[in-house]
Amino acid sequence: MEKYYLGLDNGGTRTKAALFDVSGRQVGLASAGTAAITPAPGFVERDMEDMWQDNCKVIRSLLDKTGVDPASIAGVGLCGHGKGLYLWGKDGRPVRRGILSADNRAFRYEMDWRADGTEQAAFALSCQHVMACQPVALLAWLRDNEPGVLEEIRWVFSCKDYVRFRLTGEARAEITDFSGSGLMNLHTQRFDREILRLFGIEAVWDALPPLCGSLDIAGHITEDSAAATGLLAGTPVIGGMFDIDSCALAVNITDEENICMIAGTWSINEYIRREPVTDGRVQMNSLFCLPGYYLIEESSATSAGNNEWFIRQLLPEVAEAAEGGSVYDVMNRWAEEFSPADFMPVFLPFLTASNVDPRARAAFIGLNASHTRKHMLRAVYEGIAFSHRWHLEKLLASRGSRSGRIRLAGGAALSPVWTQIFADVMGMPVETVAAQETGALGCAIAVAAALGDHASPAEAAAAMSKVSEPVFPRQEASVCYDRKYALYKTAIQCLDGLWPAMQDYIDGQA
Repeated sequence: MEKYYLGLDNGGTRTKAALFDVSGRQVGLASAGTAAITPAPGFVERDMEDMWQDNCKVIRSLLDKTGVDPASIAGVGLCGHGKGLYLWGKDGRPVRRGILSADNRAFRYEMDWRADGTEQAAFALSCQHVMACQPVALLAWLRDNEPGVLEEIRWVFSCKDYVRFRLTGEARAEITDFSGSGLMNLHTQRFDREILRLFGIEAVWDALPPLCGSLDIAGHITEDSAAATGLLAGTPVIGGMFDIDSCALAVNITDEENICMIAGTWSINEYIRREPVTDGRVQMNSLFCLPGYYLIEESSATSAGNNEWFIRQLLPEVAEAAEGGSVYDVMNRWAEEFSPADFMPVFLPFLTASNVDPRARAAFIGLNASHTRKHMLRAVYEGIAFSHRWHLEKLLASRGSRSGRIRLAGGAALSPVWTQIFADVMGMPVETVAAQETGALGCAIAVAAALGDHASPAEAAAAMSKVSEPVFPRQEASVCYDRKYALYKTAIQCLDGLWPAMQDYIDGQA
């Protein structure tokens, strides 16, 4: 009987299940849009029961599409968006709706802790600057705004750990997700009561699940979840990983040579090394899925999620007219009509969050009467790339070298014109992988290693990841983009004083 690995990816906008054979070939995919609930500005939530049903639905659909015998699925791997918060109650039900990583309700906690020294004290233990979407900030917000909620919690979960709990009935806190939560001491690689005390959330100490590794067998499919999904009861489920680890594994980031960029809902920019960067120059250190490595990360919700907004709000009839085709094909053709030298409005990709000020908002700057939606689309492509470059420059300063290549995943990697823009803007060669779903592929690679089908995750990645030929930066284009990037940074600086006043107005309307 042929062997398959199932990868389950719970992203910010879609839930996906994909099957891979032992060579890494994707043999089937099923996906479903996952509804986000926005009850107030800056709030992004998800119904946890609906989320579980979405996972069941895509797994059943995948099995139906492929006709694969569930007995041939050797194991299940999971990944999901990091940060955010999913709470399971003492009554055996979700405590409240889950909170996604695009949520920005706790931005004032981030600012206040930075101002009063709390973040600095916590950084000595966690090796992370606080983000508004991290569990530490969200738990503090819940403490102050939803009294009694903390006392109702049985388990504090990340996104994919909640899904694995529903599949296996076993509560685990997998290290790649929780080492980026602000709750762990990266030096001891354990939860730390002192961190909880600093943030005033000691009440959740007993609700932190037992830790597990990415490649640990963290449970098995239960009879109930087998009935719900169509999987075979007893199928092993690994700990899984934060989706940015999974994508890095899928593009064969298994040593310190190359940099991974993920252009999805979030702008993820990362590399791995043997020691964390502890001087504060980078936003976050976390534990990588490969033992012995730390993931050095610069990220923000400023990437291709902005492109999805553009489609929904400004291209609805284009998406509808695409019918059997793809709106993305139309957009790529539009973007190709321009050269790097052409002036586009400067787009700040801050629709849900910002990497310069938590109060900053998105904007098109420099629009004139000659500009069309095609110009605005090209501006979105370029502005998202500039936001990635903002993070890349911080990473390179900590890395000390521009050697190696960028391995690109996410929506931009599926677009040749956008991949070329990334190469030109970053001034570095860019490679992609053949897999349509890199997050799910990383899960499959991890399952193959966890089950002993390969001697190590690095060997599994080398065998199952098919990296493309590099796209090289073009010198003249890079010169143009250097000038445009300078305009991008100047626009941000000029608006710096606007954001506090705008936030004061918004608060006054609440």
